[in-house]
Amino acid sequence: MVLQRDAQVKIWGWAAINEEISIQFKDTVYHTSANSNGEWKIVLSGLKPGGPYTLQINASNQITVSDILVGDVWVCSGQSNMELPMARVSPLYGAEIANSDNPNIRQFAVPQRYDFNTPQKDLESGNWKKANPENVLSFSAVAYFFAKELYEIYRVPIGLINASLGGSPAEAWLSEEALRAFPEHYREAQRFKDKALIAQIETQDKIRIDAWYKKSRETDAGHSEEAKSWYAPDIDTAGWSTIDVPGYWADQELGAVNGVVWFRREIHLPSSMAEKPAKLILGRIVDADSVFVNGSFVGTTSYQYPPRRYHIPTNVLRPGKNVLVVRVINSFGRGGFVPDKPYELVY
Repeated sequence: MVLQRDAQVKIWGWAAINEEISIQFKDTVYHTSANSNGEWKIVLSGLKPGGPYTLQINASNQITVSDILVGDVWVCSGQSNMELPMARVSPLYGAEIANSDNPNIRQFAVPQRYDFNTPQKDLESGNWKKANPENVLSFSAVAYFFAKELYEIYRVPIGLINASLGGSPAEAWLSEEALRAFPEHYREAQRFKDKALIAQIETQDKIRIDAWYKKSRETDAGHSEEAKSWYAPDIDTAGWSTIDVPGYWADQELGAVNGVVWFRREIHLPSSMAEKPAKLILGRIVDADSVFVNGSFVGTTSYQYPPRRYHIPTNVLRPGKNVLVVRVINSFGRGGFVPDKPYELVY
């Protein structure tokens, strides 16, 4: 882990009532005892950058925490822009990821769970991870580049506490006391202390969503028993309409409707590009999609925000005509292919 330099750093935990505890860190031994609730703490101060160090806690049992660094610790909080992991931007930063091995940059990802009733005393799980080509893929991209720049300037260990959650409202990050200044949000927070209400909302949402998708499957002509599936490369599309892609179908002939829309396009390739593995880049699609090439399924994405990057295996692409089929599901808003994103077949 990483501890904050030049700060009052609390080391704390639980033990038997009145149990004596000793803690050794660097060259100092600290002594304390648990209170009547079994709680104990000691405070480290005056820590200077460095490490790795070992912290040893001794009582009726012994706990050893190794590989501790002292440096600067940052809380990285926010919505999806902060949560967005390096894996999502890996096509843009392949060299950065390959050269990310730096044990002085570490991230702790806070588990994503909520409790409207009681502040929690501890986390259910979690661990610190050092930056390297494998671990960095789960780091917040914003936080990683922030830490990398700070380390290059100050040369002290950087700890990142990733406490982010995409789509979370600002009021959810305020304490209950702070919410009192905003009566509407405070009342809402009180409502959600009722676990029965939460269960009711979750149940009703599931029923509504399941019913919508059930109806969409039943009415999807592309999967009907009467017609050959529309992802097959050799079906008759003479009666199909044309549409400009990228773009939203609400702005075109189809209009502002929600449901399932099938798209097909022919791609002609020379023999030199056939029967080889390739990557299909389909920008972003609102909301969900399933993608087929020459009748072979190559990938799916269940919501609108991830970039679509699909691997086409060897021997799927052919010389001459190839058929790309994209089945798009849009449950609300404007469905379609987001403009100003890359749409291409690359090798």
